Amino acid sequence: MKKQLLKLPTLFSIIAGLVIFAIGKPKATETDRHTIQTLPPEVADRTDNLNDRFWLYLPKRYKQASKEKPMPLIIYLHGSSRRGRDVAEVKANGLAPLIDKRDDFEFVVASPQALSKHPWQSCWQPDDLIILLVHLLTNYHLDPKRVYLTGLSMGGYGTWAAIGKHADRFAAAAPICGGGDPASAKSIGKLPVWAFHGDDDRVVSVERSHEMVDAIKTAKGNAKLTVYPGVGHDSYTRTYANPKLYEWFLKHKRP
Repeated sequence: MKKQLLKLPTLFSIIAGLVIFAIGKPKATETDRHTIQTLPPEVADRTDNLNDRFWLYLPKRYKQASKEKPMPLIIYLHGSSRRGRDVAEVKANGLAPLIDKRDDFEFVVASPQALSKHPWQSCWQPDDLIILLVHLLTNYHLDPKRVYLTGLSMGGYGTWAAIGKHADRFAAAAPICGGGDPASAKSIGKLPVWAFHGDDDRVVSVERSHEMVDAIKTAKGNAKLTVYPGVGHDSYTRTYANPKLYEWFLKHKRP
């Protein structure tokens, strides 16, 4: 009987496959401007559902920042599949990986990671975000009057929840493919809100954004909604790639 020998290309393919399987998917890497930071124990211990490690992006312009010339801050909240203690997951999609491709980004960006203690709709705890915000304002040259909040899916829910409880801490918010409690509309008040959703979203219905924006308008607030025709749950990629979102953020500043 003849022995069958594997052809060289086939052998290489098998070896490569085994290596990839062993290593797993590529991990998100740090850069000079986008690094993993750790909350001090005395700060982390006060949070309920927040990983003590988070991503922090400092743009080129941050070198010129000072107490007299602070920079605007965006807090970005990831979706449900990025929960846990592997902070590399946060850069898998959404805003966090996008900013690495831009040299002209005008914001400091903090991208925390939620743990999995709560159901996904309530994983982002508003008080946790304020604890993180206070830590950032204390340790970096950031403008407390220009703090912007955004998130996708579970992060969209987190955005709505946070501004429903702490609207006075933010200058504007952009929840994407999320939802919230319409009863919080009065608490959100006049805070500028720009929501985004795909009308073919089978994960979180576009009605969730409609009902929040409608409730805010009924309460004489300041909200608008962009709906993408024929788009499913990924309404965030095009939103975060749109310069108009960041121009809109910078038009708003807390009194």
